[in-house]
Amino acid sequence: MEKKSQIDLFGASALTGFALLLAFGQVVVKLTNDGFQPVFFAGLRSLGAVICVGLWLWWRGIPIRFERGTRLAGVAIGVCFAFEFTWLFVALDLTTVGRASVIFYSMPVWLAMIAHFILPDDKVTLSKAIGLALALTGVGVALFNRGSGAASIWGDLAALAAAFGWAGISLLAKASSLSRVRPEIQLLWQVGVSAPILLVAALFFGPLVRDLEPIHFAGLLFQIVVVVSAGFILWLWLLSIYPASGVASFSFLSPVLAVGLGWLLLGEEVGPSLIIALVLVALGILLINRPVRSRKRSA
Repeated sequence: MEKKSQIDLFGASALTGFALLLAFGQVVVKLTNDGFQPVFFAGLRSLGAVICVGLWLWWRGIPIRFERGTRLAGVAIGVCFAFEFTWLFVALDLTTVGRASVIFYSMPVWLAMIAHFILPDDKVTLSKAIGLALALTGVGVALFNRGSGAASIWGDLAALAAAFGWAGISLLAKASSLSRVRPEIQLLWQVGVSAPILLVAALFFGPLVRDLEPIHFAGLLFQIVVVVSAGFILWLWLLSIYPASGVASFSFLSPVLAVGLGWLLLGEEVGPSLIIALVLVALGILLINRPVRSRKRSA
């Protein structure tokens, strides 16, 4: 499919479905953390995804080639992937799905700020500046008003660190030599490099297993096959076709959906401060990714 200058109906539908998948995936992580230590869980997920993505490439007849000029960027994106999911899985272990999602999905804020200095066609406009201010205020509200629920400042900060890691992945996928590499190969770099890093890092986060039950293995399998192997390939493919800011704008749906699913499936408290933070972050992301309309000169 040729590259598009803006999000069309197909892209909007695919990105909305991906947002729902990620929101539900965070609920699955929260539940599966009861059986696996979070970082060990993330490492097993990456290791399983290496096998799944490798089988997918074999079935499609796509050769696994790590071209010269892309290897350094490939290692870098794998390190960012390990950093992101170390802290996201820890965040979901320490705080609620709703809180972790609101903070984690502030990623487009950090992406827009960094892209201003790196990507020449993605500068901060007045609309983006207002969006950044709103979203940053929302993140501040979430961090400093923890309410009476199962909230943790360390979990909130871990979610913020994970958002930085995700922004790094987005920039590397779009602006580095990896932009000319197939989405499947990009994902193979991410899971292949992150798997050993996460599995070694897990040794420093306590016992590797907790109270294992069959549901925890089901959660691990769901994360490997559906979320990472299928979902992330879709996201990277969409990122290769549509503008990075447009793809990122749909991330505002995931915290909304995650807050709702956390309340519906896990009985999490949704207080006024979390709702205010959610609204501010969502509005900020929408303004950050508002399309710039060019004025046509009259003849």
